[in-house]
Order: sequence, then C-alpha cells, then structure tokens
Amino acid sequence: MLSPEMRKTRKLLPRFTALLLTLTSAAFFSASASAQSQRSQQEQSTQPQCADEPDLINADRPGIADGSNVIGAGTFQIESGIQQEFRRSGDSREHTFFVPTLLRFGISSRWEGHLEGNTFTRVTTSDSTAVTSGFAPVSLGFKYHIYNSKGCHQFSLGTIGRVFPAWGSKEFRTQHTTGDIRLAGDWDFAPKLSLNPNIGVGRYEDDQGQLFTAGLFAMTLNYLPKKRFNPFVDVGVQLPEVKHGPASAILDSGVALIIGQNLQLDASAGTRVHGNTGPHPFLAFGLSWRAKVVHTSK
Repeated sequence: MLSPEMRKTRKLLPRFTALLLTLTSAAFFSASASAQSQRSQQEQSTQPQCADEPDLINADRPGIADGSNVIGAGTFQIESGIQQEFRRSGDSREHTFFVPTLLRFGISSRWEGHLEGNTFTRVTTSDSTAVTSGFAPVSLGFKYHIYNSKGCHQFSLGTIGRVFPAWGSKEFRTQHTTGDIRLAGDWDFAPKLSLNPNIGVGRYEDDQGQLFTAGLFAMTLNYLPKKRFNPFVDVGVQLPEVKHGPASAILDSGVALIIGQNLQLDASAGTRVHGNTGPHPFLAFGLSWRAKVVHTSK
C-alpha cells in the first residue's frame, strides 16, 4: 500500500514532466526566434554585432546541470574535486566524503566520450565507530552536440548519456546496471546572464537494491560580470528519489574562476530542500583542466 503522500507524488509525475517539457520547448523556440532575428539584423549591417568570444575552458562542474557544448576533437579535459555531504535521521548523523571526477575525451566537433564517477568514497556515522570506505561505481558515457545558433543570444542543445555497470567495492557495489539520458541546453538570453536547463530520465538503484525509473530536471542561472568569473545558482529535481518515494530537490550556489584559458577553480555549497535522501548540507571544491593532445588539421 502506498501512503497518501506517495500516491500524490505519482499522480503529479506526469504533470510535472509535461510542465518541464513545455518550458524547455518554449525556451528552445524563443531562443531560435531570437537567433533568426539576430542573423537577419547582421545581414542588413556590414558591422559585426558581437565581439569574438575567447577560447576558454568550459567545464560541466560546478553545479547540478551539465552544459550542452563539447570540448572539441583531440582535446582531453579532467574535472575533479572534493565534496562533503551531511545527513541526519533522528539521532543518527552521517558524513560522506568523496572525489567526484569526470574525464572528457574529444572525438569530433560534435562527439565526446565520458568516464565519470564519485571514485573514492568514505562514509562515517555518529552511531557507529566503523568507517566505510571504498570506490563507487564508474560510468561510461557520451555527449553529442545537436544544435548551435549564431549571434549574441546564442542557444545550444546537446544530449548526455551515461551507463553505470554493476560495479563498486564493498558496500558501494551496485547489483544492477543503471544509467540516465538528458537533454541539455545553454541560452545566453542577456549580455551577462545565461540559463542552462537539463531534462531527462534515469534508471537507478536505491539503497535496498531495487530498480526504479525517475524523471530528472536541473536548471542553472549563470551571471558573468567578467568572462572568467561566473557566480551561479541552480536547482536539481529527481522524481522519485527512491522506489515509491517522494521527489528530491537540491538548491545550491557557487562560483567558478578561470585562470588563463585552460584552468578553472570552483567552489559551491547547497542543501536538500525536499525529500529525504539528499544532503543537508553539502560543500564542494574543484579544479578543471584541459589540454590539446591531438592536433587535427583544418
């Protein structure tokens, strides 16, 4: 038997998904119309409307939503950091430390390969003297760049897929292969503001080893007073968070700083605002670096 709250959550899932699809579609058509208008204006003028953008590293971290752009053929990029999460249930408190890492391999102007996971993980609970540590499952994935408009108000679309084989050490080992797929967008809707929405679906395993399907949504609002300085705020939603569970929502904010062209430092903090499994709160610090490893001829 499902509780009234769970029945209400399941009834709201189709409406919630439809709303997210509507908002994403509206953003796409609005951005496309803006780009077409911008191209029309450029054709009528001999003067360039926008300055050339510098070739800066574009990392998927920090934040919950991932970007739609790829790193380019022959390029390698590593994005890693440390993250601490805190949870509390009654008198029991849990502290989780892990090292989230994403390796990106540029295949072409539209494709890149991914190797991603939380890697080394340590969990400490207040009601036990034991500390659990090991390695979390690692995913194999890709990003495909679908569409990119031109002009000042650029809009970009991509898709990101991940597969997590049944792997991991000790208590972190999963029993089933899991994964997710998302549609990612980037929209520079104002000179110093941009939106980065993600929407998708995942097949996950909860702590009881049960598989379930979840709807995914994330949205990041970026403010760029300078090209190399990026404060942001974002929200991530998963519905449900476990099998027959409620929705989970996380709100966070932070900042990213680019040094030179190929190095980025970041810091962020956030907390669970709905649900039971999300961190309350979390802190993260990271570093991203890219290098051209294969020089392709034009």
